[in-house]
Formats: sequence, structure tokens, C-alpha cells
Amino acid sequence: MSVLTLREAPPERLDLHALTPLALSGLGQAEAERLPIGTSRRGLVLGDCFSVKLGGADELVIEGGHERLDRVGAALSAGTIRVEGDVGQRLGAGMAGGTLTVTGNAGPFAGAGATGGTITIEGDAGDHAGGALHAAKAGLDGATLVIRGRAGAHLGDSMRRGLIVAGEAGAFAGARMIAGTLAALRVGDHAGYGMRRGTVLVGAHGTLMPTFVETGTHDLVFLRLLARMLRPVSPGHADLLNGTPRRYSGDLATIGKGELWVAA
Repeated sequence: MSVLTLREAPPERLDLHALTPLALSGLGQAEAERLPIGTSRRGLVLGDCFSVKLGGADELVIEGGHERLDRVGAALSAGTIRVEGDVGQRLGAGMAGGTLTVTGNAGPFAGAGATGGTITIEGDAGDHAGGALHAAKAGLDGATLVIRGRAGAHLGDSMRRGLIVAGEAGAFAGARMIAGTLAALRVGDHAGYGMRRGTVLVGAHGTLMPTFVETGTHDLVFLRLLARMLRPVSPGHADLLNGTPRRYSGDLATIGKGELWVAA
């Protein structure tokens, strides 16, 4: 196991996308400490901000988080990264596999474009978690994103594949969804705005768009399979499917093949 310990609050935003267990396993101590992580003319390297302890295993622990630690785990394809504290923006953005865990909070665009693996945020997440980065065509694209606390607005914006599970979310959860599954105990106004396909499951919601049409209550095999998939991730979200949830079809302002399920 490799361990990076943050010495003090970073003087600038740091880009940690290249720090993975695989990348560090092939480096010596001096080489690792010279890895560039700065985002300004200071030219900060890893050894300037972290004490470095290298190990040969497929696990990396970052001790002492901070909101200026950006793109943590973005290049992760295998192995495990665990951050003990907070992180900044673009957590796991574009990651292809492995397990990424943050014990604190994360900034905006967590999991953007992630195609594989599992991202778990024990605290809260900023806006556009699992959403599309600026000028990108899709957000989450096959990975699993779990937010134990509250997510900001536009959770899962333009997600294409994968699973998002959140405690609560702000307005426009599931907006412009292309496909995939999003589950939250509570969401704000305008859930599913502009969604084309996909499934949104909620316990409670704010104001719904007038372009969503109620289609009644249903007891489907699909719902039991969805509950079985959700239970290992979050039993509370699986329990939203107890009874007969109510289904809304939309967004009819687009092709209208999405669905919003509301717990009974």
C-alpha cells in the first residue's frame, strides 16, 4: 500500500489525475516525489505537498484531504484509491475501473465521464455529479457512483450508462439523461428535465415538469430486478420499490422514453 500524507493546505489547486497505484508502483522514491501536480507557474511537484511512502500493492491512500485536490482517481483503471478527507472537482472523471472512495465531501463534476469502476463519496457532492463536463456529449458512462450524503443540482446530467445512488439531490436530477439508472431518496424540482431514456427512482420530489405524464402504479418483474441490484449498494434505496411505485413517462418534450418512478 502506498500512502500520501498531505503536509498542509495546498497553496494552489493540485491536479492528481496521474496518481494511481499502478503508476506509483513502477517508480522509485525520488521519481515519485518529482511528479508534477501543480496548476500554476510555481511548478509544484508531489514531494512539495505530500510526504510519500511507496508500497508495491494495488492500493493508494491519501491522508488529509482538501477541496483543492482536483481530478483524484481520474486515470484509475484498476486497484483502489482511498482519500481520508475532502477532494475538489472532477473526482474520478473519466476513470475506467477500480474502486475510488472519499470519506469526506467532493466538489462538482464527480464521476463525469467515468466508464467503469465504483466511486463512493461518504459525504456530500457538488453540482453536476455524474454529469457531463463542458462541451462533453455525455456524463457518467458505465461506472457506479454512490453519494451517501446530498448531491447538488444537475445530478446525472446527460448520463449515458451506469448507476447513480444518492441520499438527496438538488434540482434537475437526471436532466438530459440518455440512459442509465439514478436513484435518490429525495430530489428537488424538475427531475428528468429533457431526459430521453433511462430510469429515475425517487422517494420524494419537488415540482415535476408538465411534460411528464402519470401512467399509474405497476408491479413489474423489472422493478424486482432493480431492487435486487440496488440492495447491495444501499438497502434504503432498494426499499423504495416496496409496494407499488407510481410511474411517470417523459420527458415528452423529447422522445419521451424515460421513466420516473416514485415510491409508494
